[in-house]
Amino acid sequence: MTQQNRIWFITGASRGFGKVWTEAALERGDKVVATARKLESISHLNKKYGDQVLTLALDVTKPEQVKDAVNKAHEHFGKLDIVLNNAGYSLVGTIEEASADEIRDLYETNIIGPVSVIQAALPILRAQSSGHILGTSSNIGHFTLPVIGYYSSSKWAFEAIHESLAAEVKQFGIKVTIIEPGAYATEFGSQESLKFSGNIEAYDDFKAEFIKSLSTFEQGDPKATPQALFKVIDDENPPLRFNLGSNNLPLIKEIYTDRIALWESWDEVSRSAQG
Repeated sequence: MTQQNRIWFITGASRGFGKVWTEAALERGDKVVATARKLESISHLNKKYGDQVLTLALDVTKPEQVKDAVNKAHEHFGKLDIVLNNAGYSLVGTIEEASADEIRDLYETNIIGPVSVIQAALPILRAQSSGHILGTSSNIGHFTLPVIGYYSSSKWAFEAIHESLAAEVKQFGIKVTIIEPGAYATEFGSQESLKFSGNIEAYDDFKAEFIKSLSTFEQGDPKATPQALFKVIDDENPPLRFNLGSNNLPLIKEIYTDRIALWESWDEVSRSAQG
């Protein structure tokens, strides 16, 4: 059942899925608090949608700024229905190449940032006894790829946090959904969404082949996604995990079939260690 006039809080609203979903929510008549690192990147929304939108500058790696933005959003519209963590980027580089600082920076944005938003929003949602927390993860939340191993690891952590969160906040009437897109033709491959770690020559050919292989992936159309997202948020019992796109489920089935087969092949040895 469709519920109009929802109040959204969206991070990373300037590009990619964040931009598409912000504009789609506004077009369907909802109200949106759109946030981005650079306010000018979303200022055009004010001219087009007027009082229907509140735009705020937000760096999710700054907890005090996050708390201030969430409180301003609540004060402005009087309620928060959908909290959508979408901000994030990918670190490109092998496990050996990435520096500790590069890994920390990635986790600050992809893990700690969303947690800051969730922690700032939860007192409001608990007081309302309602709300839906959405987090943009990836199908890579189920498996890894070389060269983006640290990005993959950030999504594994992201998924674990949201799964625990869902069990903890269900008692308060709060819902949680992890959105898991496959490959899409968004700006995620742009320089603003990718950071590259140091260069070890021994991996050059391997990385070049991997990056070349990415171009062969079938990419979905981001503009085809809003109606599917709306069906999730309008459902009385939304899924904890939601595959976005047509290629995820066959791939994930294959991966888990292989994992189970591997565990079963070692099961006798595993059982011998029980004591």
